[in-house]
Amino acid sequence: MNLTQKQLSALAKVSPPTISRFEQNAKDIQLSTVLAILDVLGMTDNRTLIFSDTTFHRDIDDTIVFWGQEGEKRVRCRISHEALDDHFSDGDKLRVEMAFKKYRSAIEALARRKYLLDQREPDGGVLIRTEDVRPGRVSGVPVT
Repeated sequence: MNLTQKQLSALAKVSPPTISRFEQNAKDIQLSTVLAILDVLGMTDNRTLIFSDTTFHRDIDDTIVFWGQEGEKRVRCRISHEALDDHFSDGDKLRVEMAFKKYRSAIEALARRKYLLDQREPDGGVLIRTEDVRPGRVSGVPVT
């Protein structure tokens, strides 16, 4: 970017010696400082997908549809019946809608991860399939 250490330090709001330590791969630099430098260099991803709309519905294809928001863009997110049944039904104790309600935050985290990794459907939305849910734990939720 043809920036001097002094220019980069001014843009990142850190000291020139900090820029020097960063360039030398010093291990004692705070994460917030590293992020400020990387942000100035255009090396951070500030996108986020939030879920302020709490509504959802069951679609004709038996998926649960819920909505995320990235800035002004509304993003259609879905989770398959199979994924809910396989990973979030508490051993077949919960119906699909109840499983979605109970584990919504974990499901939203999965949708956010797929969205930010650009694992989107042709329409730009996100579809969580059973194979997208890793065995183990998802955001503190036991997953089978």
